[in-house]
Amino acid sequence: MRIGIDLGGSKIEGIALADDGGVGARLRIAAPQGDYGAIVAAIVGLIGKLEAMAGQPGNVGVGIPGTLSPASGRVKNANSTWLIGQALDRDLAQALGRPVRLANDANCFALSEASDGAGRGAAAVFGVIVGTGTGGGLVVDGRVLEGRNRIAGEWGHNPLPWPEPAELPGPLCYCGKRGCIETFLSGSGLAREHGGAATAHGVAAAAAAGEPSAVASLERYCRRMAKALATVINLFDPEIIVLGGGLSNIAGLYRRVPELWGEYVFSDRVDTSLLPACHGDASGVRGAAWLWPKGRR
Repeated sequence: MRIGIDLGGSKIEGIALADDGGVGARLRIAAPQGDYGAIVAAIVGLIGKLEAMAGQPGNVGVGIPGTLSPASGRVKNANSTWLIGQALDRDLAQALGRPVRLANDANCFALSEASDGAGRGAAAVFGVIVGTGTGGGLVVDGRVLEGRNRIAGEWGHNPLPWPEPAELPGPLCYCGKRGCIETFLSGSGLAREHGGAATAHGVAAAAAAGEPSAVASLERYCRRMAKALATVINLFDPEIIVLGGGLSNIAGLYRRVPELWGEYVFSDRVDTSLLPACHGDASGVRGAAWLWPKGRR
């Protein structure tokens, strides 16, 4: 059995998978905020509950909103900043008494969808998470490309391309720079674009109901996503781009963004498909479980 943990900014989700991918148990809890020790304890407690429900222990894989530095072996680039500098894999392994595998959450998401989800059968898949943060993962021929610095796919920390004058210099990002794609395309970015009086989901719902200011806010969001994904297509040219995370549930993105990105892609036409995640919000946690491939212990 394999245990997958998806550590998000606001929630921690866990799943127990059998060798055939069948779900033995699945749970979700709120993520402690600003307290690293509480995060470790929460994950350990969640694993215990999953194993009790499934009736057996399992190998543990964890998707995190960041990555492990190849230089220090500690977490870097996490938008949950209290994880930065922590040896999360070693701390969890010590607490559980067994090895733990960690990977970037967007890489886990992309691997899940490329393996048996919306990107099944495609040679090149870019998986995007748009929610509390904005992450990305690259999968080619069924393998995640992590890169030499383990930051492949981190499109969210490039500047918004082709910015309008009103978008400069851009909001301050937790990484210390201004105008990162993440500051525009995260849930808080959409809420801020609409004046901060509604959540991102509230803006989307109002736009679906035809409220003019919400329609305008969502249109600006779609154009920004189109610009940002156009740079991915220009660099990587994937067959399929899969969206996950809370904002991926905005149905209009899958029509409007491809209508707009042709203006920015360096091609006479764009055949890339933009699709919602097949496994929905379970993709990240399933990918974390599959950090332990079949036949590996």
